Amino acid sequence: MVPLPLTDHIRRRNFWTITLALIIANVWVFLLELAQGQGINRLVFVYGIVPARYVSLHGFKNLTLDGFFVPVLVSMFLHGGWLHLLGNMLFLFVFGRSVEDRYGHLKFLLLYLLSGFAGASLHILLNAGSRLPSIGASGAIAGVLGAYFICFPRARITTLFFLIFFFWRVELPAVLVLGYWFLIQFVTGYQMLAIQSATGGGVAWWAHVGGFLTGLVLALILEPAHGGAVVEVQ
Repeated sequence: MVPLPLTDHIRRRNFWTITLALIIANVWVFLLELAQGQGINRLVFVYGIVPARYVSLHGFKNLTLDGFFVPVLVSMFLHGGWLHLLGNMLFLFVFGRSVEDRYGHLKFLLLYLLSGFAGASLHILLNAGSRLPSIGASGAIAGVLGAYFICFPRARITTLFFLIFFFWRVELPAVLVLGYWFLIQFVTGYQMLAIQSATGGGVAWWAHVGGFLTGLVLALILEPAHGGAVVEVQ
């Protein structure tokens, strides 16, 4: 049974400018990916996060602007397919709007980017030696989920559950939806550590974990925007 969040029930006071801009940017970059044709594999390899580029038996390497920061930033806007893109954008839409309203546009963007970098860093550390590129906005969006978990634990999330051809639409508290999501990421990531290899592919679970924890911490540190308070609708 797979849960899929559809929307929250928060009354926001300001328009979600940065959330919308990030969604547009991700879609635009994905269309540019598709336009590369056969060159898309090279694009992903060059700008994807490849842990072996940064961690070796001798320690860290390539931690420069061009070697690390630019690829990590670009990789946040690359996706592996339409389902990957649409799933990420749905989560960003559902949870990003209220977090942006809570902290204001610039602090929200800061939270998003820092979470993405933190998620990529943890993925690199726990997958040292892997030569597979990792792409996607999941780590940054996970930071948004972590911030939402702190700010609006009692908010009601309209969630769609589906099993084969059967669908259920229910409202659940955010603390349950996001707590379950984080538990899946952590447990699966822990299990994958035992079977990971330099050639085995899959989901960058630890990027999700690192991003979520970073967003959680930043939500406790950052000061909410003046006039940006959000009212929960129960």
